Amino acid sequence: MELVYNFVLLSTWASAALAVPFPARGTESGGGIAPWAGTGPTPPPRTSSNRFVSLFTTQASSVPFGTIIQSCTVPGTVALTFDDGPYRFTSQILDILRNNNIRGTFFVNGANWDNILTDNSRALVQRMIRENHQIGSHTWAHADLATLDRDGIVDQMNLLESALQQIIGYFPTYMRPPYFSTNDLVLETMAELDYHVINADIDTLDWANDSEGAIQTSVQRFKDGLNAGGSISLEHDVHQWTAQVLVQAEIDEIKRRGLRAVTVGECLGDPKENWYRTS
Repeated sequence: MELVYNFVLLSTWASAALAVPFPARGTESGGGIAPWAGTGPTPPPRTSSNRFVSLFTTQASSVPFGTIIQSCTVPGTVALTFDDGPYRFTSQILDILRNNNIRGTFFVNGANWDNILTDNSRALVQRMIRENHQIGSHTWAHADLATLDRDGIVDQMNLLESALQQIIGYFPTYMRPPYFSTNDLVLETMAELDYHVINADIDTLDWANDSEGAIQTSVQRFKDGLNAGGSISLEHDVHQWTAQVLVQAEIDEIKRRGLRAVTVGECLGDPKENWYRTS
């Protein structure tokens, strides 16, 4: 009944928010748009105008809002980050992280490879929280925010906020812009909405190497990125060979080098109390 109810919530307003341009394949997220993106249930828009209430405390974060961040600040840490999910390979990645006692960061979409309001995706998001991973926003429909006006940008953020409030009772203060695509308006809007903007300094290009024969190229890109001083790594939990090979290989390399794999918030020295808010 809940799924049926969510379908009833579809509206002209929400449909307009989903009618956003999607860049061509080959950019940062490798055309991270699923062919069926934007389908399924849509949450109602959020109505609260108070956006500055932290989930656990009113402590001010030392991490800047509306500024591009691509590297960890805590020495000896590496953040594995996963975009575009949840999807059918997310569970396998969560299993690997749990088996290695590793915490990751998942920048989730609302309507991309799966709709976040389906029962399976809800359960995956709840599992992420239960197993102490960090959740960040990747917008509702993987929109290129730099192509939108302010209202369109806000809609993309608010739709996902509303969905996550339905699922876990709060929403993140961290986000990753799809395609790493920003401009002055995007960053100004993220600052107004109190979002930390997270890019990455290691791009594994796992989306381009999603086969048994090619995935070792992504493994090597990860190693090369660490050699160059990188610390925030970009992966996608929507690809088979990321789940089957890449994630474990990355963890093994992190351990071999004596580094610590942590969430983005941890690698920036930001207390967990600042990672989410309720309104």
